[in-house]
Parts: sequence; C-alpha cells; structure tokens
Amino acid sequence: MNGAPGFIRIASCVPRLRVADPEWNAEQILELYAKAEEAGAAVAVFPELSVTGYTCGDLFGTKSLLDAAGNALATLAAATAGRRCILVVGTPVRVGARLFDAAAVLADGRAIGFPFKSFLPEYREFYEKRHFRPAREFDGETVRFGGFDVPAGASLVFRCRDDGNGGGEFRFGVEICEDLWSVNPPSGALALRGAQAIFNLSAGTELVGKAEWRRALVSGQSGRICGIYAYAGAGVHESTADAVFSGHAMIAFNGGVLAENERFQRSGSIVFADVNPTWCDTLRATATSFLDSDPGVPGRIVEAPPARRSPDLSFARLDAHPFVPRDTRERAVRCREILDIQAAGLAKRIEHTGARRLLLGVSGGLDSTLAMLVCARATDILELPRSFTLAVTMPGFGTTARTRGNAEILADAIGAELREIPIGPAVERHFSDIGHDPAVRDVTYENSQARERTQILMDLANQERGFVVGTGDLSEIALGWSTFNGDQMSMYNPNCGVPKTLMRHIVEWAADRAAEEGSDALAKVLRDIRDTPVSPELLPGGSQSTENTLGRYDLHDFFLYYAVKYGETPAALRDLALAAFGDETTPGETDAALRTFCSRFISQQYKRNASPDGPKVGTVALSPRGDWRCPPDASFSAFRP
Repeated sequence: MNGAPGFIRIASCVPRLRVADPEWNAEQILELYAKAEEAGAAVAVFPELSVTGYTCGDLFGTKSLLDAAGNALATLAAATAGRRCILVVGTPVRVGARLFDAAAVLADGRAIGFPFKSFLPEYREFYEKRHFRPAREFDGETVRFGGFDVPAGASLVFRCRDDGNGGGEFRFGVEICEDLWSVNPPSGALALRGAQAIFNLSAGTELVGKAEWRRALVSGQSGRICGIYAYAGAGVHESTADAVFSGHAMIAFNGGVLAENERFQRSGSIVFADVNPTWCDTLRATATSFLDSDPGVPGRIVEAPPARRSPDLSFARLDAHPFVPRDTRERAVRCREILDIQAAGLAKRIEHTGARRLLLGVSGGLDSTLAMLVCARATDILELPRSFTLAVTMPGFGTTARTRGNAEILADAIGAELREIPIGPAVERHFSDIGHDPAVRDVTYENSQARERTQILMDLANQERGFVVGTGDLSEIALGWSTFNGDQMSMYNPNCGVPKTLMRHIVEWAADRAAEEGSDALAKVLRDIRDTPVSPELLPGGSQSTENTLGRYDLHDFFLYYAVKYGETPAALRDLALAAFGDETTPGETDAALRTFCSRFISQQYKRNASPDGPKVGTVALSPRGDWRCPPDASFSAFRP
C-alpha cells in the first residue's frame, strides 16, 4: 500500500571508515546512501566528520587532508544529482584562518548548507578546540563551495517545500555531537524556528553506561521539542589509542525511540523510520510552553528540494494498540501507575466530601471490575475497611449467570459489602407507566434498565451518605456508548481516562498480583472477567455483543489515539490502521468501524459535556473541562470517511 500523506522516511547511517582517507570514506558513504535512497529515504544522516574521520588529530591542520576532504565532498554532492534523498554528512570546513566542524547538507548535485558545530568539548582523548572553532566565531553568512555561495554557520533551518503530491512541507535543522549534551542545545532554538526534525551527526566515545544516557538524551530531546530526532554516531573504525566508538544510530519521536541499531557493527549499519512531520506541528500547537518560548536570535531559512513521500509505512512503527506498552515489564509499571492515579483521585474525593460510603454498581464486566479494584486501593490508602464500598449487583433482563456470579465472587474476594437488587419488576412497572410494550426491545427497553440502575445507586448514596462511583471507560466515552443520565452519570468516575484495550491488561496485572499474594479466588475471578466478551447485557438470551454492534474496540482505540493526539483525517486513520493491524483486520471491517467512530465521536459530545469528574491518566483524555472542548452541535462534515 502507499504511505499515508505526510510521511517521510529518515535513514540514520554508520559507514565503515578509514581515518584520514576521504576518498575511501566517500565510497563507503555512497554505498549506504544508495541503499537509503533505494529504500525510499527522504534524508540520510551520517556521523560527525565522516568524510575524514573524527580522530585525525593534528592532521586536520594539513592542507593535504582538507583538500582531499573537499574533493570527496564534491564527489558526494555530485552523487545526489537526480536523486530524491538529501545527504547529510560530517566534514571539516575552513574559512580563512578558522576550521569548523560542519555538517554538509547535499541535494540536487550540490551543497545547499553548512551548519557548524556550536559547542566544542574538551575530552581528555580529543581536544577539539586545538583544531576547530565554534560556530559563534563565524562572522559571515555563506562559504564558497562548488561554484556557489552556500549558507553556513548556526541557526540554519532547511525547508523542503511541498511538492503538491501529499508530501507536505518538511523543515529540519542540524546539531553536532556535543551540541546535544550542552546546557542549552541548539536543537531547542532550531525547533522554535520551525524545524520539525533535528539531525545529530556525532562522534562520541563509548563508555560503560553511556549508551543508556545517550538514548535518554535523544528520546528526551525529541520529547522536549515535540519533534523528530535522528542520531548517527561514529563507528568502531574510528577507535584509536585510548578511545573506542560504537556506531550508535537511532531515530526518536516525541519522547520515544522508533528505531535503533546494534552497536559495535564492523560492516556499517543503517536504520530507518517513517515519520510524519505534521504531527510535530500538531503537538506544538497545544504545547503552550513551546509556543511561549523565545528562540533568541533569528534563524535563517534555507530552501531545499521537496522531501519525497515514504513509499509505504514499513518503518512507521505504528502501534496497533497505542495505549498498551509492548514491553511486558513496562506494561506492568504502566498498569500499577494508572491504578495508583485512579485511587489517589478517588481518595481525595472521599476526604473532601466526608463520604461515609462508596456506592458501586457491579456487573461482572471489565469496567466495574476495575472500578472495584480502584475502590479497594483508595480505601486501603485511607485506612478504611474494604466494606466501606457497597457493591450493588442489579440483575436485569439480559444478565447472565457468568457475569452475575463473577460480580458476587469479586465483591467477596475484595471484601466489599454486596447487595443484590433485581431491577426487573421496577422496569416492568416503568414500562407500564410510560406505555411501552416490553415485547419491543428497542432503545427504550435497554435504556430504561440503565437508568433504573443509576436511580437505585443515587438513592442508596443518599441513604448511606456516600457517593456513586462511575465505571465508564475512555473508549465508551469517546463513542458515547452510554445511556444519558444512566451509566453516563455518577459522582466521580475513576475509569474515565482508561481505554478499553488497556483496561483488560490492568485487570490481568491485578490478577497476577493477587496470585502472588496468595489470593487465588480473586486471581481466578479476575482472569475470567478478563476473558468475558464485552456486552451491556440488556437483552434476554445472553448473546448481545458490544463489538458486534460498534466494531472492535482495538480499532476504535486506535482511531481515538491518532485522531485526538495528532489530529489525523479519516482517510489517514484508515491507511494507518490497515498498516498497523496488517492481517488482523480487513479493509471492510476497518471502514465499518471508522464510519461508526467518526459519526459517534462527533455526535455524542453532548454526553461528554455532562460527564462527571474523573482523573486524567494519559495524554489522550476527553474531559470537557480541559482536554477536549468541542461544541456539542458541530456538524464537522469534514470528519467523515
């Protein structure tokens, strides 16, 4: 399939190298550049001083090496003619009596810019200030190369114009090695001047633990600038005397590493990532601290050729389940943290209101189970008995023995007080009062049950001098899959920030913890609830399935994440989902779910506008009080598949 509009492919490359042999190095660079170009990369980034080698020492003071570097750079520039991949390599550049550690940005057969290194370290192994001068000492605007006056110095932002074929405009800047490690990295100012991506050409030595620190710096800086950060480090063939280099290459986006190579490779390496620069602008538009920051001195815009669109999304690293961490240990940490956030919020509300009880409707499903776990932890925090929670099971016309039994076992295993109040007689009386034929199993038939349950809980809360704890999750809130003034309403909803796909993992995590603590009955019932199909159980027969009606929750959660976080269009959501899920879905299934999501997400805002308080647990949230302020009467015809 073709990539979604706006995606471009970045390549971070570590070539083989011979120190002080620019001609041979150019051949190795071109070998990896050709692979990157063939793979559809828009930009290929190489390490610091990769034309000459970083460890040349006093050879940088020889005319022979600098002339050879200039010839090699001319060869590299010429190789970009007729190709759509921009080449970024490290090279020395002499201007008068000063030598600068530079990046050469090459495209269309020539150099289009020479960003200079701003901060020169004083390593014990390599004293850069012996050979190079910092960018601030460059008092010009251009250097002469290949018959052109080429923009040079600091604060260069390269702008790849929109080619009109869905590629969009792409802007990038360059910083070199130590620049990232400085107190105030130039990449911050470059991002404020519009650079969506930063390319770091590096030659840092390797030490025990340094790779982890480097990874944290790269991922952290990508998050700080709400952007893309590609890092290419000098490889093992730079190693000399007391220093070893590892050839670390990685590409990060907004705080997460998308691609990373295996260090210490002797044959050279290349890693790819498909990224969407427009997502950077979307993130920055809502980051007030970003928009309020001052970049300092004005930057210079350097016009560059259009950035080619990714041929596909093979390197997009799209998570089919973006709310669920892939790593099992990270997922366990996430589950614990979410439960802690939920419980802390609920405990505060208990303290503030002086409530005597928590009232919770339990169904034996995922949502009420998580709410029960939150109630248990909140009461533990406040050193209250677990019986502080009054769990009410309210069997109706579609309640099954499995869910009813699980609700009872769960309440008993946790230690909550359990009360059963069947709603059938009250709902039948209500049908009679409003003149509804119970044989007509329509929305009135279903919603009457939901509202009866809420009425019972609210009135019990008055009796018990407590408040009702809600159970609706983020996925249901996004789709408006609730009964207005029924299960949509409570006095505090700890689940409002937790999507359905993650909720199942939290319950599974709680089951594992219960098993470790010897609570076998609790572990067993939690695992059975985890495996229970999602159903409102409002129709007799026990065959009602929410996902048969709405479509799969994993698809809806995917749409929700990319629509809210990155502002994607329905057409892009479809392409992204098909790429992320692969054989796990079909175009027909995806289209049907997308139509449902787009329609309900807009039309059900009125329910969200009347939603109760509840804790935000992630970056995607729908509280009308701060996270998603949307007019309930918007037609938003553009948000349709």
